[in-house]
Amino acid sequence: MRASRLLSILMLLQNRGRMTAEALAATFEVSVRTIYRDIDQLSAADVPVYADRGPGGGFQLLDNYRTKLTGLSSAEAETLFLAGLPGPAAELGLANVLMSAQLKLTAALPERTRASARRIGTRFHLDPIDWFRSADAARLLPAIAQAAWSETCIDIRYKRGAGSVVRRLQPLGLVLKAGIWYVVAQAVTQVGEQTRTYRVANILDLTVTQERFERPRDFDLVRFWTASARAYEVGLYRGKATLRIAPRGLPKLEQLGAAVQQAARDTAGAAKVSGWVQVTIPIESIDQAAADLLRLGTDVEVLKPAALRRRLSKSAREIVRLYG
Repeated sequence: MRASRLLSILMLLQNRGRMTAEALAATFEVSVRTIYRDIDQLSAADVPVYADRGPGGGFQLLDNYRTKLTGLSSAEAETLFLAGLPGPAAELGLANVLMSAQLKLTAALPERTRASARRIGTRFHLDPIDWFRSADAARLLPAIAQAAWSETCIDIRYKRGAGSVVRRLQPLGLVLKAGIWYVVAQAVTQVGEQTRTYRVANILDLTVTQERFERPRDFDLVRFWTASARAYEVGLYRGKATLRIAPRGLPKLEQLGAAVQQAARDTAGAAKVSGWVQVTIPIESIDQAAADLLRLGTDVEVLKPAALRRRLSKSAREIVRLYG
C-alpha cells in the first residue's frame, strides 16, 4: 500500500507541480506526519523532491524531472491509450480506474512520447455500437465482473422466450461483441455441467452468492469465444434457397450478411439478357428468409424451396389486402 502511495505522490507532483503536505494528506487520507515520512522515502530513493517553507510553499520536484517507463515506445504508448475504451470501462465500473491509469502513464512518459499519446484522444474515437442500435443495459455488469474476478458463483433469472429460467453460474469472463455484453460461464443444466454464453441484457435478476468455484486451469476465454462464435455462425444456416436476382438487387444482399453475399458471388450463374442471375444462398428458416427477402422487393424471385415461395406469396397477399 505504501509503495502505491509513494508512486501516486510522485505522479501528482509531476502533473500538478507544487503541493502542500496538508493537501497530500487529504488526498490520500493519511496524516501529515505520514506524508513527511513518504517524502523522506522518495528522497532516499534519489527522487529530487524539495520543500519550500512559508506561505505558498509545499513539496515540488526539480524542474525537468520526469519519470520514464523504460523500453516503452511511442507506438506502444499510443496503443495503450487507444485500447482504453471509456464506454466499456464505465459500464464495468472502471471509469475512474482507467482515468487514473492513463494519468500515471501520461506522467511517466518522456515529453515527445507523451505528446504523441495525447493526440490519440483527439484523433480517434471508437464507437462499438452498430447504427440505429443502443448499447445493452449494463446495470449488472460490475457485479458480474467482480464475481468473475473473485471466482464467486452467481444466481440469475434469465429471460427465455416468454418466460424465464433460473441458473447458478460460475462466471469465467465477459465479452463485448458489437456493443452487446455476454458472460461466458459454467452452468449446471438438465444435461449436466456445460460452458455456455449468456447475453447480459437478458439477465433479469442477479444475486452474488457466498459459494466460490475453481476456474478451470486450461480455460482460455479468447479461444472459447472464437470457436463458439464460429460454430454459431456456421450452425445458424440450416437450409438453402435458389433465387433469381436483378442486377440492382445483388448489392442489396449485403443487408443479409457477409455469408449470404459471399455465397451469392460463389454460386452466381451466367447473367441472362435481362441481367438477372441465378444464385444459391444459405437461410436460417423459412420465416426468417421470407422476412429478409421481402426487404429486396421485386428485385428477387425465389425459385425454391417451394415453402419459401408460398410464404412470400402469402405475405404479398396480406400486404395487398392491407393497402388495397
